[in-house]
Amino acid sequence: MELSTNQLNLAGVIMETPQFDHEVFGEAFFHTILSVPRLSGAFDLLPVTISERLMAEGFEQGMTVAVTGQLRSYNKVMGGAGRLLLTAFAQRLRPVDEDENPNTVFLTGALCKPPSFRTTPFGREIADLMLAVNRSYGKSDYIPCIAWGRTARFASGLSVGDRVQLQGRFQSRIYQKQLPDGTVQERTAYEVSVSRLTLESIGSMGMGEHEAPSRPGYTGSVIQ
Repeated sequence: MELSTNQLNLAGVIMETPQFDHEVFGEAFFHTILSVPRLSGAFDLLPVTISERLMAEGFEQGMTVAVTGQLRSYNKVMGGAGRLLLTAFAQRLRPVDEDENPNTVFLTGALCKPPSFRTTPFGREIADLMLAVNRSYGKSDYIPCIAWGRTARFASGLSVGDRVQLQGRFQSRIYQKQLPDGTVQERTAYEVSVSRLTLESIGSMGMGEHEAPSRPGYTGSVIQ
């Protein structure tokens, strides 16, 4: 399958009444949460941004919908600090097909930070990646991704500027963050869990493709 630069397909249940978020060139955009099932039986609760044009086609709390779009990132000041946030930007609605994978992501971009490789106390190998994906008008989205096992080992050998293609799923994770004053705050992280990673171009290294199973354990770093 030829990978798009940035393509996202989600299907799930709208958990909240869409709320106004912002306006661009006179068009209003709304924000909501989509509950998307995993094969394990768990669910990812994912932020979705949708235009008033698509809202008019039917997009209300409790509905089951399928959307095609892109992953978008933006910076927001929260608690006096800037944070990178991630959202599913819906571009069109499509018929719900229960036989299709409800959560697929295809990205092509360049690594903008050195990969962070580690091994968990349970012996799982993990690599965190930050991918810069270009879009129109000279803008880029910065998308955190996490790879496991042999894919993580392969990713750990990549460098800033290497261009890769990947596919996986958009996922959420709730975790507890200890603040400087000792209090604990519950936060949500969003990232792409990588199932396939292909090196598209690099100086002296060859091409490579590696696959890893999706795992519901530790995940990456975008915070909301």
